[in-house]
Amino acid sequence: MKIYALVGSSGTGKSYKAVDFANNHKIECIIDDGLLIKDGKILAGTSAKKEPTSIAAIKRAIFMDEDHALEVKKAIEELNPASILILGTSTNMVKRIAETLSLPKPDKIIMIEDIATKEEMELARKQRMEEGKHIIPVPALEIRKDFSGYFIDPLKIFRFYGKDRKVEALEKTVVRPTFSYMGKFYISDLAIESLIAYNARCIGNIYRIFNIDVLGRSEGVFIYFDTIVVYGPPIYDMLNTLQKKIARDIYWITGLNVLQVNIVVKGIKFI
Repeated sequence: MKIYALVGSSGTGKSYKAVDFANNHKIECIIDDGLLIKDGKILAGTSAKKEPTSIAAIKRAIFMDEDHALEVKKAIEELNPASILILGTSTNMVKRIAETLSLPKPDKIIMIEDIATKEEMELARKQRMEEGKHIIPVPALEIRKDFSGYFIDPLKIFRFYGKDRKVEALEKTVVRPTFSYMGKFYISDLAIESLIAYNARCIGNIYRIFNIDVLGRSEGVFIYFDTIVVYGPPIYDMLNTLQKKIARDIYWITGLNVLQVNIVVKGIKFI
């Protein structure tokens, strides 16, 4: 097994560059911030970006938790990849991760300055310091359930390769973890209810909504409410559109992962 290491200080764009580097060098897996990643999927681990403090995030990233380390070690043993890229803020850090996970010492250590321009690193630092943005090198769909309540945005990267200039789309994810800010943020049920009511008004032909219930889980929220609709338009199509609008707006405005929007029609109003 060949081990590569990508080293750079925090906020210099390592996670952003990791996928391209791994693809260009045919590296099978990436270890980044506590996650084992292959082909844009999380195989094992827990992201350090879920931790409430920067100290806890560092401990998670270097696999100080025994159960966490054991989970990733087991996944590596089962997969037995030919190569792994480890990301870290220092040479000592990547060596420690390799040792903790019972991996060979890195065969090749690459500094972020070797694969990123000065302008790219400055932009990455600015986004980290001013906007609290962190990159996870997997698609947003892959991590959404684990990051419910965080602000998440997909980042689609297009690159050309081969003589025919074929286009390949790679997706990474931008998150703003809790430890990027002073304190924590909370989203009240009333805010969600207001979004539900607003979307119902925008749809039209919804006479009334009531009995709104928002059920929160670690992986996201379930929404339930009753409605009385105006006689006329097809009910199924109208409420299907309403479900999609509610789920979309709550996700984009609050960052919450909406698992279900359940609507019960309690009556029809003749106007």
